[in-house]
Amino acid sequence: MTKKHTYGQILKSSALIGGSSMLNIIIGIIRTKAMAMLLGPSGVGLMGLYGSITDLTISVAGMGINSSGVRQIAEAVGSDDTERIARTAAVLRRISILLGVLGAVFLIGFSGPLSKLTFGNDQHATAVALLSIAVFFNLVSAGQGALIQGMRRISDLAKMSVLGALFGTLISIPTVYFLREEGVVISLVLVAAMTFLTSWWYSRKIQTQMHTVSASQVGQEATALLKLGFAFMVSGLLMTGAAYAVRLIVVRKVGFDAAGLYQSAWALGGLYIGFILQAMGADFYPRLAAIAKDNPECNRVVNEQAHVSMLLAGPGIIATLTFAPLVVALFYTPKFEGAVEILRWLCLGMILRVISWPMGFIIVVKNVQNLLIFSELAWTVVYLGLAWVCVSSFGLKGAGIAFFGSYVFHVFMIYAIVRRLSGFRCSTANLQTSFLFLGLIAVVFCGFYALPFLLAMGAGTLAVLLSGVYSIQVFLNLISLDRIPRPVLKSLQWLRLAPSGYSELNDLEPISKTAISDSVVKNKLFADIKWSILAFMVCALFSMWIYWYDRGADWSAGLDSIESKLEIFLSIFHIKINNGI
Repeated sequence: MTKKHTYGQILKSSALIGGSSMLNIIIGIIRTKAMAMLLGPSGVGLMGLYGSITDLTISVAGMGINSSGVRQIAEAVGSDDTERIARTAAVLRRISILLGVLGAVFLIGFSGPLSKLTFGNDQHATAVALLSIAVFFNLVSAGQGALIQGMRRISDLAKMSVLGALFGTLISIPTVYFLREEGVVISLVLVAAMTFLTSWWYSRKIQTQMHTVSASQVGQEATALLKLGFAFMVSGLLMTGAAYAVRLIVVRKVGFDAAGLYQSAWALGGLYIGFILQAMGADFYPRLAAIAKDNPECNRVVNEQAHVSMLLAGPGIIATLTFAPLVVALFYTPKFEGAVEILRWLCLGMILRVISWPMGFIIVVKNVQNLLIFSELAWTVVYLGLAWVCVSSFGLKGAGIAFFGSYVFHVFMIYAIVRRLSGFRCSTANLQTSFLFLGLIAVVFCGFYALPFLLAMGAGTLAVLLSGVYSIQVFLNLISLDRIPRPVLKSLQWLRLAPSGYSELNDLEPISKTAISDSVVKNKLFADIKWSILAFMVCALFSMWIYWYDRGADWSAGLDSIESKLEIFLSIFHIKINNGI
C-alpha cells in the first residue's frame, strides 16, 4: 500500500521554526559581536566556561525532563484522553519547578569545587553560585517548553524562542557594557530570566481540564517522566560533560585565549546546523513518537527527515567552509582569526551530525534506555580520547579534528544500532544525496590546503552555488509547486530553477516511487546539475593534483607541463562524454 509522504509537513514546520531561528541568528550575531568587542577572546572564553558549568548542572538536575516531557505529552495527546493530558501537564509543571530548586541548591553547594576544577582556584566560587538562579529559570523553562512542543503548538514555540532571545540580548549587552567581565554571570542570569518569562507567558495559554490528581497518580506520572528522563539526563550529561572536558583540555594544553577561540568556532560551527535541527526537530520528535511502534512507517519518516536535513544543511556547511574568515570577522573581531581552521574541522563533524541525528531518534522513541546511554557513552569516550591526543599533537585545531573523528565513529555506530532495532536502511535518495554533499565538502575542505587561497575561495563559491541549485531542484521534485509561496515561486521561475507550469505531483496525495522517478527524469535541469557537480569535483581534484605536482617548481617553467596535462585530461573527459559515460 502506498504511503503518504510527509515532505510538505516537514517543510511547513521547518519553515515556521526556521523563520524564528533565522531571527534568532540575527539576534545572535548582534549579541555575539557585542560580546566579542566588549570582552575579547579571554572574556568570551570565560563566558563559555560559565555556560558549560550551567549546562552541566542543568543536565544533571534536569533529569531529561525536557525530552521525556515532550514524549509523554505527545503520547497523551495522541490518546485523545483529556484527563490524561491535564494530569501529565500538571505533573510536568510541578516536576520542573522541583528540579529547578534542586539544581540551584546543588550548584550553590558545589560552587567551590567547581570553581577549583574549572579555574584552578576558588576565586570564582561566588560567581558560580550566582549561576544557580540561571539554572532554576532554565529548568522551569524546559518544562514549559516541553509542554508547548508536546502539544505541537509550533507557532507559540517559534514566538517564544524569538522573544526570549530578543529580550535576553537587549538586557545582557548593556549589563556587560557597564560591568565588563564582572557582568558575564549576571548577563547569563538575565538571559535565563527572559527565557523563563516568555515560556511562562505562552505555556499559560494552554487550557487543560483540571481534575483532582491523587498522590498515586502523581507518583505514576512522575515515575514515567523520570524513568525515561534518566536516560536523557545521562545522555545530555555525557554530551555537555564532554564539551566541558574538551574546553578544560584546551585551557590546560594551549591556553585561556585558545579557549575563547574554541568557544567562538564552536558557536559558529553549530549556528547553522542548530538552526536546521531545531527547525525540524520541533515537530519531528513528537510526530515520530506517535508512530514509534510501526517500524516501516517510522523508518520511512526518518528517511524523509534525513533527506530534508541533508538538503538544507549541505549548502550551509559548504558556505561556512568557504567563507570561514568572513564569518569569523562578521561575528567576532580580527583577534579571533585563529578560530578559522578549527571552524572548518568542526564543519566536517557537523555534516556527519546531521546524518546521524534523525536515525538517533529511533532509539529515543523506542524508549530503549540502555542503548541510548550506551551510544552516548561510547561517543563520549571516543571524543575525549581523540581530543586528548589531537590537542596534544596539533594544538587548538586538534579539538576540531577530534570532533570530526568522533562523529565518523558515531554515524556507523548509530546506523548499526537502528538497523538492528527497527530494520532501518538508508534510502537510495539519501545515499545519493549524502555522497554528493560529502564529496563536495571534502573537495572544498581540501582545496584550502592544496590550492592558493583565492582559487580555493572561487572553487568553494562555485560549490555553494551548485549545491544550492541541487537542493532547490530536489525540493521541487518532492513537493508540488502550488504549495510554494507565489513570490518564492516567481523568483525561482525567473532564475529558471522552476518550470513555468505546476508539478503534477501533489504532496497531499499518495505517490509512488515510479511517479517520483518519472518526474525527476523529466526535469532536465535536475539531471544537468548532478553532472555539473560531478564535473566540478573532477576538475577541482585535478587542479589540486596539478598544483601539488608543480608547487615546488617555477610556475613559468611548469606552465607547459600543466597545459599538456590539462589537454590530456580534457581529451579523456571528452572521449568519456561521447561514449555516454
